[in-house]
Amino acid sequence: MENYYSLLGVSQCASPQDIKRAFREQAKRLHPDIAGADTASAMRKLISAYETLSKADRRSEYDRAYSRFAQSNVFDYHAYLREASDDPELQAKLVFFDLLHLEEDEALEVWKAQGGLNFPMDRYLDREDWMDCLFILAEELEKRERYYEAFMLLAVLVREERRRPYFRHFSIEVERSLKELVRLRLRASVDGETYIACMETLLELGFPPKEEARWMRSMAETLARMGERRGAAAIFQEALKRDPTLSNAARLRHTLKV
Repeated sequence: MENYYSLLGVSQCASPQDIKRAFREQAKRLHPDIAGADTASAMRKLISAYETLSKADRRSEYDRAYSRFAQSNVFDYHAYLREASDDPELQAKLVFFDLLHLEEDEALEVWKAQGGLNFPMDRYLDREDWMDCLFILAEELEKRERYYEAFMLLAVLVREERRRPYFRHFSIEVERSLKELVRLRLRASVDGETYIACMETLLELGFPPKEEARWMRSMAETLARMGERRGAAAIFQEALKRDPTLSNAARLRHTLKV
């Protein structure tokens, strides 16, 4: 379990003002716009620490939990979570715990055993923990070339971020990760029908028209390869409405004869 006081560089008896001051100083040093993308993970942890310690009720709950962790010879929290394999709430906490402690393979095994994409972790974790957990899961899934699962988790995050912002500094990073996954890896890793379904999910998220047009062109190309020329033509026409200057349009127009 992360020591949030150490992350912020304050003592456990620090005042709210001390915590706010320490967060601002650390954020200036770690913000990705200043220190580079490699600090994004550290910045997320710093934000989690600040949001926990700056709220009296969450700080009190954290202090109690951390006290249990510190007394590992009395209470092994990780073992406690591992033994509760029939309790989905504790298994959700175990996934997050393992991810934060760099036990990514174990976290993914637990997540898969609980249903993977069908595991409703938002029921069992605080919203902030759930969103952090999904983002880290998506990163680990992409590293393991499990691109469809990574895409679905990132899409959930983008939808939730649009509904009620949380990531703030990282919302652009989340969207960039999703778009890069689609541009470089997704289509070659799934069948045509799955790819079309993913693109439909993407279009529901409300990106700029020119980006949607590119994805719709890709859908049309995929549908054409699947022999669904009528559907491909309809999607292609919608793409041109969003961006009449769409690149490679002439070639596809010739193929579809539209």
